[in-house]
Amino acid sequence: QVQLVESGGGLVQAGGSLRLSCAASGSIIDINTMGWYRQAPGKQRELVAAITRSGSVNYADSVKGRFTISRDNAKNTVYLQMNSLKPEDTAVYYCNVRRFTGPQYWGQGTQVTVSS
Repeated sequence: QVQLVESGGGLVQAGGSLRLSCAASGSIIDINTMGWYRQAPGKQRELVAAITRSGSVNYADSVKGRFTISRDNAKNTVYLQMNSLKPEDTAVYYCNVRRFTGPQYWGQGTQVTVSS
């Protein structure tokens, strides 16, 4: 019912920046929360940042001050601007979308690798 297409991942040096995007299509009415999770090797998936349709945001403590989440409701797209990247940010980043009620949806994931 909802398809998510992610882009923007890649390989960067420590201190560099990347901008991830995730475009939702299909049955997109009543989408509320859009966000990003990540899963590093040997670790469980964790919330990175999320934003509601009205603009309320939530960040993991480890990325506060470095990452910024935003969304364009007209384009049904969520973005994650990642600055001052660190090697510990290396992970597969997954887009996540939730309706006001009902199930959530996941993207396929995009690899972010930060070299030291």
